[in-house]
Amino acid sequence: PDVYEGAPTTVTGFMATAVKVAGFGALIRVLAVALEPSSQSFYWVLWWMAALSMTVGNIMAIIQDNAKRMLAYSSIAHAGYVLLGFCVGTDQAFAAVLFYLLVYTFMSLGAFTVIAGLARSGREPERVDDLAGLGASHPFQATVMSLCMFALAGIPGTGGFIGKFQLVSSAVSHARAIDDSSLIWLSVILVLNSAVSLAYYLRVPVVMWFRDPEESREPGAHSGFLAGAALVVCAAAVILFGLVPNDLLVVTSEPVDALSSAQTAASSLR
Repeated sequence: PDVYEGAPTTVTGFMATAVKVAGFGALIRVLAVALEPSSQSFYWVLWWMAALSMTVGNIMAIIQDNAKRMLAYSSIAHAGYVLLGFCVGTDQAFAAVLFYLLVYTFMSLGAFTVIAGLARSGREPERVDDLAGLGASHPFQATVMSLCMFALAGIPGTGGFIGKFQLVSSAVSHARAIDDSSLIWLSVILVLNSAVSLAYYLRVPVVMWFRDPEESREPGAHSGFLAGAALVVCAAAVILFGLVPNDLLVVTSEPVDALSSAQTAASSLR
């Protein structure tokens, strides 16, 4: 969170998305290929990491006034959500992880792009309250920011909801197949934490649309063309992944199927 707060917003957005996706992509290869024979040895380590990341991340995000620190702790919570898929360890779960990471990239980039665009005039919103009145002064940016907050919270109709649903669905299906209640409990922790996250995610749209800005904190210039185009892409992705996710689910299943086939072939050679 300290790095998120101190770094330029564009760098923070990169750390929140590209670095996280790359790290989890590598973890899939390590756990699903290199350490697959002993993957169950890591189960309880991953289980507790997931539960603690979700819970601590969301609780700490609630008490933050700084917008980037709030998103930093939110990022920790989302890492915990993704770890649920690693606890499951099935092809369906890894496909859900890839789907969630892709959707999370657009949700998070949209939020950071709004903040970075407002900083172009030298008035970067540091506190959440600095976004007050954004709905009146910059309705497009406020709309995209609201969509990203709704998606990060997992509200139905957004890609964030489908991502969490896929993770929980894979966990429940596998738990029933192997009769393991620990995955059910971890899924319950995820759902409860998603409900807790509403406390700080919904605060942002409320501040933007229903509060008047402080005169000295009114946001400055409008975003440029490239930033505006990025916001359109992020908003469209968040909505499309929530309303018509089937095509994307097929796409994210393909690399997992290829990885599984390669692993089966290697096992037969051994």
